[in-house]
Amino acid sequence: MERLLRPKEACQLLSISYSTLLRWIREGKIRVVRTEGGKYRIPYSEIKKYLERREEIRAVIYARVSSADQREDLERQVNYLTNYATAKGYKVVEVIKDVASGLNTQRKGLLRLFKLVEGRSVDIVLITYKDRLTRFGFEYLEEFFSTTGVRIDVVLGEEPEDTKELVEDLISIITSFAGKIYGMRSHKKTVLVQGVKELIGELSGEDSEVKG
Repeated sequence: MERLLRPKEACQLLSISYSTLLRWIREGKIRVVRTEGGKYRIPYSEIKKYLERREEIRAVIYARVSSADQREDLERQVNYLTNYATAKGYKVVEVIKDVASGLNTQRKGLLRLFKLVEGRSVDIVLITYKDRLTRFGFEYLEEFFSTTGVRIDVVLGEEPEDTKELVEDLISIITSFAGKIYGMRSHKKTVLVQGVKELIGELSGEDSEVKG
């Protein structure tokens, strides 16, 4: 008798979310059987067929830094992820680099990545840290990618705090909100943003003195 898998087991083997599995079932991509209690069970042969089709895993490497003077770090990310992909046996189909803030949703590289995901041209996205892909909303991107069967592999886990980039992002957020409240060319906006920069500078100086 053929082995029947619970949905959770099937999701783990296929590296997809439960919502993606349900969608594949509705679309007829995976055959299921129902138990007497009306629950889904997935024949192992269905899982095996899908895994065989995906034997060659297509990977996209995505690397990002916030400014041009961090080019060396950008290349370090690419080299590390390339070696990681090789060790895992993945086929790297594209390497994408961005030099922009993690708050910028219109990054050229990020938009290119979206096209690859939407076109089902990739199976896994490799990044060093979560905030290389986005400063906020990582879980939303992860869920979006999973609907097309794409998994995000955060290779190095949690990133050490980069104070400089955090400050730059904070100023970007304040500038954006101040612009919406007062208008982008308003004197009040300029004064507010300048005041925040000075305050951050003072706090950084105090922090350096304490550490010294």
